[in-house]
Amino acid sequence: MTAKIFIDGEHGTTGLQIRSRLAERRDVEMLSIPEAERRNAALREDMLNSADIAILCLPDEASKEAVAMVSGNNTVRIIDTSTAFRVAPDWAYGFAEMDRDQAEKIRSARCVANPGCYPTGAIGLIRPLRMAGLLPADYPVTVNAVSGYTGGGKQLIAQMEDENHPEHLTVNNYVYGLTLKHKHVPEMKIHGQLARAPLFSPSVGRFAQGMIVQVPLYLDEMAEGTSVESIHSTLTAHYAGQDIVTVVPLEETVGLARVDAEELVGQDRMKIFVFGNAGNGHVNLVALLDNLGKGASGAAVQNMNLMLSA
Repeated sequence: MTAKIFIDGEHGTTGLQIRSRLAERRDVEMLSIPEAERRNAALREDMLNSADIAILCLPDEASKEAVAMVSGNNTVRIIDTSTAFRVAPDWAYGFAEMDRDQAEKIRSARCVANPGCYPTGAIGLIRPLRMAGLLPADYPVTVNAVSGYTGGGKQLIAQMEDENHPEHLTVNNYVYGLTLKHKHVPEMKIHGQLARAPLFSPSVGRFAQGMIVQVPLYLDEMAEGTSVESIHSTLTAHYAGQDIVTVVPLEETVGLARVDAEELVGQDRMKIFVFGNAGNGHVNLVALLDNLGKGASGAAVQNMNLMLSA
């Protein structure tokens, strides 16, 4: 049976990437609003209510509006890519590898909140250690990250690429979120099973796609006996048996000189590295992904596939 899929916001960066991933699929029928009609509220509501799965690629308030439009229609299932519902208790969090039963929760859910790109990396590093008891809930976690500029959507893309843009940016890298109140922090805290909010420092580089998320740790502030090896084995065991999130073997990280933020561009996977120095008790956990792949559009398609397999 062919499933009807409507991408609300298909002309934005995330929506376009989802559309391209589904272009050759024969098991889905794409419902679409012409760009000239994208502000036609009646047509939008009709499309939302005609879909088997509606994928929302919208700002938070517009996503809430779309959900309200289908609130009385239990046949429509929703994947929302905004931050609006990521910590809502009645929504499934769309990170299938986060926990052993998370894929099943997504498969059976009516409403799924797609994770943020930065939180995918951070939670992917933190949660397995919390579940294993290696990382205390009150550990003062810091998350440092750099993303390709497509994470900022069409406006930032234009600022970076269009020299005639009135707010054209020429910088190669910049740090933002300087108020330390980034919208991704709540989902990092809740889904990372942390008792205190992590200190999150995001930045943007002059490259279109790609992302590195780092979580540095002190071994002596973790559970007694925690080592570089036990951290690596915990992460490896957590992600065993699937190929979307992979942990790089410890022996391969020893001689590694650098990690390239663009290595996984165009892919919907995530790689995890464990770098450690037993001599000073320092560990640096690194997640590598495409901010528009596993960090956004690729994750939405993965969640859609799970929901269609129910």
